[in-house]
Amino acid sequence: MIRFALRATATLAMTLSLAACGGGGLFGGGDRSGPQALQREDPGETTIWDVFGNRSNANTAVAVNKYLWNASLDVLNFLPIQSVDPFTGVIVTGYGTPPGGGRSYRATIQVTDPALDARSLKLSLQGAGGAAIAPGTVRAVEDAILTRARQLRVADGRL
Repeated sequence: MIRFALRATATLAMTLSLAACGGGGLFGGGDRSGPQALQREDPGETTIWDVFGNRSNANTAVAVNKYLWNASLDVLNFLPIQSVDPFTGVIVTGYGTPPGGGRSYRATIQVTDPALDARSLKLSLQGAGGAAIAPGTVRAVEDAILTRARQLRVADGRL
């Protein structure tokens, strides 16, 4: 008897869950008969099937300059990468010591624009224990990244 009650409860729960996905029906979603049943109420409404469709939305396009992105990875290759998000253009690194240096650094890089421009690069350096880094050091790393990005662009041959 207990087995029958559990089976009936599970079947009822699955039926109600499936009915809730329909957007009406059992729970009073209004009258959906006739030609209006084929129209969507909200054009911005999405379904699970939209994942497999054509994603030509400009908000999901990658807008990161590949030269700045690759140059950032090249210049700061001594730092271990913690996370990378190419859609927002953010690279977060862990602490590492540069070659020939005695102080460890951590960097967060954001490439904000597809243009190869100094305004497209945002760099934040942090010393061990959260210590502040001299602005001249940050500027020197930014200049090294921009120089490397220009070198990559020239080597690519797309001027």
